[in-house]
Amino acid sequence: MELRRENFLMVRKLAVITVCMFAFGYALVPIYKTICEMTGINVLALGDRNIPGATPALAANTQVDLSRSITVEFDANARGPWEFKPAQRSVKVHPGELTTVMYEFQNTQNRRMSAQAIPSYAPQQAAAHFNKLECFCFNQYTLDPGEKKSWPVAFVIDPKLSKDVKTITLSYTFFEVGGKTPPAPVAAVTVGAPQERRS
Repeated sequence: MELRRENFLMVRKLAVITVCMFAFGYALVPIYKTICEMTGINVLALGDRNIPGATPALAANTQVDLSRSITVEFDANARGPWEFKPAQRSVKVHPGELTTVMYEFQNTQNRRMSAQAIPSYAPQQAAAHFNKLECFCFNQYTLDPGEKKSWPVAFVIDPKLSKDVKTITLSYTFFEVGGKTPPAPVAAVTVGAPQERRS
């Protein structure tokens, strides 16, 4: 009799815990949204998109260092019979600012080929502060004869980068995977005279 009573009490406790867990699960979304609105750390705080005519106001990115600018120069090395170049030679960015640039590639051969790009940086210390969110260098690509592609590079320069660095050169070497074209040396960095900036 005593054992049955203890079992009944245990089942009641487990049932209460289960109900509380479900209630917390349902309440988690509004709690999270409230915290985001108070701190402004998430897109959920941009406004209610379900309200007709509502225009969400984008919060200012406080991570962008507007007190200084860094010139990012783009370089492309084609280690093979194809065309590979940046759509623009340089941009000026603020540390913490999201920037996207395009690279253009064309397979000028009469055969399919698979290739991949390897990035390098100058000065070398910039590599640890150059954060790529999207980059064609993350993957290998197969292109048909004459096929053209435009690929994005989305990056943010960490505001912790030394203030002595005024210019960063991002260089890509594009080489054939599994072909006869040898890959570029890992430490190779092409640094030449600053190229003329397109308007």
